[in-house]
Amino acid sequence: MQKPISKPPIRWHIPVFLAPAFIIYTAIMVIPLLGTIQLSLFSDIDGEQVFVGLANFKTLLGDPRWAQQFWNALVNNTWFFIVHMLVQNPIGILLAALLSSNKLRMKAFYRTSIFIPTILSFVIVGFAWKLILSPIWGVAPSMLDAVGLKSLFAPWLGKEEYALTTLALISVWQFVGIPMMLIYAAMLSIPDEILEAAECDGITGISQFWKVKLPLILPSIGIISILTFVGNFNAFDLIYSVQGALAGPNFATDVLGTFMFRTFFGFQLQLGDPNMGSAIASIMFVIILIGVSIYLFGIQTRLRRYQF
Repeated sequence: MQKPISKPPIRWHIPVFLAPAFIIYTAIMVIPLLGTIQLSLFSDIDGEQVFVGLANFKTLLGDPRWAQQFWNALVNNTWFFIVHMLVQNPIGILLAALLSSNKLRMKAFYRTSIFIPTILSFVIVGFAWKLILSPIWGVAPSMLDAVGLKSLFAPWLGKEEYALTTLALISVWQFVGIPMMLIYAAMLSIPDEILEAAECDGITGISQFWKVKLPLILPSIGIISILTFVGNFNAFDLIYSVQGALAGPNFATDVLGTFMFRTFFGFQLQLGDPNMGSAIASIMFVIILIGVSIYLFGIQTRLRRYQF
């Protein structure tokens, strides 16, 4: 007789182990996100919350009083992200390549020194750089004077055309250790057989990096790029600690995070409007969701061919 097919055992341990993370993530991420989206669809009319649909979004994008500030913040946010992509990530890749060299000594010291700013508080970093760049008591003018370049100094945080780029470079200085460590780990994971085969073919030094290592670490570079995108479009702390909620001078450093903060909670003479603030937060979520979706479905699938 044929034996009856036994059913596979129910693996109860899987949901048990996943439950704590799922509950915590739902409580602190999913529920507040859904609440924010719900709040953006209402408006306070005569002290009562009235459902208005997409009216808050139309006001935000079409009303001149709101649209000017929104588009200014979005453009600034985009430039903040571009600076990180063009400066932070290439420098991180370069540092990782240098640290992966067998000829370099004191690697642990360099890795630690570069990564330490990453764990510092935004408030500490912002206050320190504000002191360094101060034209009155900062050390930047004297340091430039020591090398004969004092004429290049300017109150960068006080000029509209330089303030945002200066803040972006400060952020690069603080977080360049993250792409460095991720790329460094990716380079260490490259099998020795591949590198030895490249050396047998006469591919060494810089040529080996461009022709062998770089294609193999492209998936890691893609992950770093999307993390940079998400982090920059959530930017708030550094700008708030250096330039305040008004993101001066004249809103030149205003990003979506600071714009949302002022709108939601109010600041000085501006009254808080949680409904409009939630609308801004919802748009931030949509922008990040679109960027992540493009990466996951349009870019990551193409980068898989480089994985070993």
